[in-house]
This record gives sequence, C-alpha cells and structure tokens, in this order.
Amino acid sequence: MNKKEVNGQIIIKYKQYLRLEKSLSGNTIMAYIGDLEKLLSFLATDGIDILDVTIDNLENFIAGLRDIGIHARSQARILSGIRSFFHFLVIEDYIEQDPSELLESPKIGKHLPDILSVEEIDSLIGAIDRSTREGQRNCAILETLYSCGLRVSELCNLKISDLYLNEGFIKVEGKGSKQRLVPISPKAIKEIGFYFETRGEGLIKPGYEDFLFISRFGRNISRIMVFHIIKELSDKIGLKKNISPHTFRHSFATHLLEGGANLRAIQSMLGHESIGTTEIYTHIDSSKLKEEIIRHHPRNNKKLP
Repeated sequence: MNKKEVNGQIIIKYKQYLRLEKSLSGNTIMAYIGDLEKLLSFLATDGIDILDVTIDNLENFIAGLRDIGIHARSQARILSGIRSFFHFLVIEDYIEQDPSELLESPKIGKHLPDILSVEEIDSLIGAIDRSTREGQRNCAILETLYSCGLRVSELCNLKISDLYLNEGFIKVEGKGSKQRLVPISPKAIKEIGFYFETRGEGLIKPGYEDFLFISRFGRNISRIMVFHIIKELSDKIGLKKNISPHTFRHSFATHLLEGGANLRAIQSMLGHESIGTTEIYTHIDSSKLKEEIIRHHPRNNKKLP
C-alpha cells in the first residue's frame, strides 16, 4: 500500500473517530475534514507526508492563512480541527509526538454578544398579540428561550415528551446529540400551559404530534420562523439592538451570572463542553465587576460608607 492509500485509510478512520468517539454532527465532521484538506494541500506542494509534519510546517501553514487574509477567528477554528487530527494520530499510534502541541493560537479579541435587559425582554413579550393561537405560541416560545437559554435548534426540536413540568425541568438534545436537563421557570411553564389550551385546534401533520411548537403548516416551527418572530417584535417596539434568538441565550447566561450563579452551573445549563466558551459572559459587564471589587475587596471596602 503506497503513502497515498495509507493516508486515505487514516482519514477514513479519523472520520469514524469523530463520529463514534467524539459524537460530532455530520456538518462538524465535514468542517474538520475540510480544514484538514487545506493542510494536506499545503503540505503536498512541498512533498511533505502528513505523518512527517513538524511544528515548523504547521507554523508556515498558519502564516500562509494569515497572509491571504483569513481572519484570526477562522484561523483559530482551523487550528482546532488540526489539533484534533494530530491528537487522533497520537492515540492511534501513527505518530509518537504531537507537532501541534506547542503551536500558539492566533490572538483574537473577545466578542461581547449583545444582551437584552429584563425590561426589554418584557417589552418584546408584551408586544405579542395574545388573542390569537399563534400569539400565545410565540409568547411560550420567547419565555422558553429566555427561561432555559436554549439554542434555536434545540427549541425547534423540543418535544412534549421532553417536558417534565411538574418537576420544573425539560430535557434538551444539544450538539453531538448530547442530552441535558435544564430547569424551566414557572413563568415559562404557565405560558406553555396557555399554549396547550389551543395547540390542538390547528393542523398537526402525522409524525409531528410530539413536537412542542407547531407552525401553521402543521410541522415543528423552523429556525427562520423564530428569527422572523423576534425581528417583527423588535421592529414593533422600536428596539435599536440587532437581536436574534441567540440574544435570548446570551441574556439568560448574563442575567444568571449577575444574579450570582456559579459559572460551572451556567456551563451545564447551556450545554457548553468547555468552560472557556462560557467564560465570555464574565467579560460582559465590566462596570458591575468593578463595583463588586470596590465593594468587597478588603483594600477598598473602607472607602465606602
């Protein structure tokens, strides 16, 4: 078997590793393989085999991405996929040393997501026309988004059989088909109860009976429709912020943190695999952080009355 055939077999095994052991979705696997193919193409121009790669080769590859104008955030994403591949090569005994271990990540600034205040969320929900069946559904949708910090895809795929409302929890299937239990607020439970009163009056197509939020076409509501609902309400109350369903998730996490919730607990509720993803919320409100330091640090508290 020549080197090209060996490398082909390695990539097939790597795909299986991503799917079976890492439980990644098909789209994520395609992205990882796409990033790997960029590296393979780069190495091929110099006749370097994937099993002979050094840190210098990888640094030259990242420098090449930078030179052609690839954004630092995209560089970091590509590098993450490459690190995953070399980790796989080590654990499968294809190589002894991981050349990506000492590779520095591109410097990227913190992206601080827009958030809504509690008053703005109340205004958006208050602008819904509750006299219609769809209005009550939309009210339940926004309360559930904000109460549980769901991704829009998680909301659209939420099923009635996932609800444990008497216990105050819902079961959510997140990225990589990973399931988690998330507390749901009494307010959201109440709005879902109101929605259930008229939910059965509309069309529900066979096979969609268990989905919680149903569109006028009888299927589970789509991501695009949730975007449209929020955009329409935002325009209605004259909100100047650029918001989306994800804004409710950011607001959920930020308000929890401001209320004193533990970062690990927020990580669990959001379904973040890495605490680093959740830590962005600690950078959102520096004024509150400064106030807390002044008020509670022993070097400062004597200055306050």
